[in-house]
Amino acid sequence: MDYGKHQAPARYEAGEGCLTTLIRIPVRIVVLVVVLPVRMAWDALVVVARAAERALLGPLGRALTWLYESVLTPVGHALMWLAAAVFVWPWVALWRYVVVPGVRYGLVVPVVWLYESVLSPVGHGLRWVYRELLAPAGRGIRWAVGRVLHVLVVLPVTGLWRYVLVPLGLGATWLVEHLVVRPLGWLYREVLTPLGHGVARLLDRLARGIAAAGAGLWAAAVWLVRTLLVAPVRWLYRRLLSPLGREIADALGIAWQVAGYISRAVGRAVAWLARHLVGAPVAWAYRTVCTPVGHFLRDQVWAPARRVAVETGRAVRSALRSAGETVRRARRDAWRALAGGPGAAQPREPGRPVTRTLGGTTTVPSAAPEPEISSPGAKRAERG
Repeated sequence: MDYGKHQAPARYEAGEGCLTTLIRIPVRIVVLVVVLPVRMAWDALVVVARAAERALLGPLGRALTWLYESVLTPVGHALMWLAAAVFVWPWVALWRYVVVPGVRYGLVVPVVWLYESVLSPVGHGLRWVYRELLAPAGRGIRWAVGRVLHVLVVLPVTGLWRYVLVPLGLGATWLVEHLVVRPLGWLYREVLTPLGHGVARLLDRLARGIAAAGAGLWAAAVWLVRTLLVAPVRWLYRRLLSPLGREIADALGIAWQVAGYISRAVGRAVAWLARHLVGAPVAWAYRTVCTPVGHFLRDQVWAPARRVAVETGRAVRSALRSAGETVRRARRDAWRALAGGPGAAQPREPGRPVTRTLGGTTTVPSAAPEPEISSPGAKRAERG
C-alpha cells in the first residue's frame, strides 16, 4: 500500500472529484482481497513448475535427446539406406540400364532412321510436286472460276443494287422523313418539352418541401437523442465509469505487486518452517544416524560379504573349469579307446611337460628336443 500512497500525489493532481477519492481505498482493498489468492496460486504454480522442470523435464529432455541422437538417428539413416537400396536403386538401375537403352536403340534410332531415310525424301518429293505441278494448276483453275463467277454473279448483283435498290431506298427515306420524322419532331419540341418542364418544376418544388420538412424532423430527433440519451450516458461515462475503470486498473496493478510481496513473504515463511521443522531434523538424523549406520554396514557387512562372494565365485568358476576339462579329457580318452587314433596306445600323462621332437610331427611326453643342426649319417642310422 505504500507504493500507492507515494504515487497518488503525482497521479491525481488534475482536480479529481470527491467520488474518485471515496472509491479509491475500498476498490484497492477489494481488489487486493480478490487478487491475493490468485497471485499466491500463481507463485505456487511457478515454484511447482520450476521444480518439475529441474527434477523431471530436464532429465527427460536429455534422455529424449540421447535417444534421438544415439538411437533414432542411426536407425533412421539405416532405414533410409535400406529404403533406397530396396525401392530407389533398383528402379534407377532399371531406368538407366534397361529402359533408356531400350527406348534409345529400340524406338528412337529406328524412328530417326525412318524419318531421315524414308519420310524426308518422300516429303521433299511431295513438296516439289505441289510447287511445280499442283500450285500452277490451282492458280489457273482459280482464275477461270473467278472470271466465271464475276460474269455470272457479281455483274448482275451490282446492276440490281445500283439501278433498282438504291433509287427505291432514297424514295422511301424521303417519304419517312417528310411524313413521320418531321411531324414527330414538331410534336416533341412544341408540346412534350414544355409539358415536361412544367412537371419537373412542380416535382422539384414538392421534393424541396419534403426535404425541408425531413431535415427539420431529423434535426429535432437528433437534438432529442443528444439531449435525452447521449448527454446522460456521456456524463455517466465521464464522471463514474471512467474514474471507476481507471481506479480498478490501477488497483489491479498495485494489488498484483502487493500480493507478490505478500506471496514471497508467505513462501519464505513456509520455506523457513520447512527447513527448521523438516529439513534440519532430517539432516541431523542423516548425519547422526544414517551415515554411521551406512558406514558400518558398508565396512562391516557389505565389504566382507562382497569379498566372500567374489572368492566363492572364483572358486566355483575354477571348479567348473576343472570339471569341464576333466569331462573333455574323459570324452577324448573314451573316443580313442573305442575308435582308435594317433596316440591311443600311449596315453598322455597329466601334469607332465609336453615337448615336440625336431624330426617328427607328434609330441612325445618328457622328450628332449633334438638339436636344430645334425649330421645326415646320424639321421640315416636312426632311421635304419
